[in-house]
Amino acid sequence: MIISIMAGGPESLWPDLARYKVMTDLWIGVDRGVWALLENGIDPKCAFGDFDSVSQDEYKVIAQRLQQVNLYSSEKDETDLEIAFHWAIDQKPSEIHILGATGGRMDHFLGNIQLLQKESILPIHADIDIYIVDRQNIFTVKTAGSYEVTALKDKKYVSFLPVTTAVTGITLTGFKYPLSDRSLEIGSTLCISNELISESGNVSFKEGILMMVRSRD
Repeated sequence: MIISIMAGGPESLWPDLARYKVMTDLWIGVDRGVWALLENGIDPKCAFGDFDSVSQDEYKVIAQRLQQVNLYSSEKDETDLEIAFHWAIDQKPSEIHILGATGGRMDHFLGNIQLLQKESILPIHADIDIYIVDRQNIFTVKTAGSYEVTALKDKKYVSFLPVTTAVTGITLTGFKYPLSDRSLEIGSTLCISNELISESGNVSFKEGILMMVRSRD
């Protein structure tokens, strides 16, 4: 099962929703993202939020259209997106795609990226592929291991950023700039803006956590 979550980020940064309409089995809306889905002909399975970013009339429509609306106080210890994210994980999908989670307030964007890096979430990456997606980028996190990286026509750049203090034994094959058993430390730009030279390549590393970013100009 593939779950897509729509948060309330600016429409100008959304990826092409047509692709996600085809691939998604279950949609979740978060706050203003619920209204965005309804406006684009998508009825989410459920909604999460304090809904302070929709009007009263919009909220009435949301409450009428959806069978499951989870309303929370604006004063809480987790963001609306984090609550929705944990609910999605509990459904045990094969993939989670988070849309509308970039742009706008930078604190929200950084918090959303760090959701993928939480200590409690890291073991889950072995079973669920989790992505934050916008018009120009795809963010995901990898724990130590070996991974195939498939070429994407619309996002030719592949960057790797260390999440932990150090990532050791990183090897890149099938890339324009290959590596063999190197180490990356926080702040290193060694693996920024690489490119695949064939339909697929491989990244492997022995210790640490990497963030992989697929991008286009």
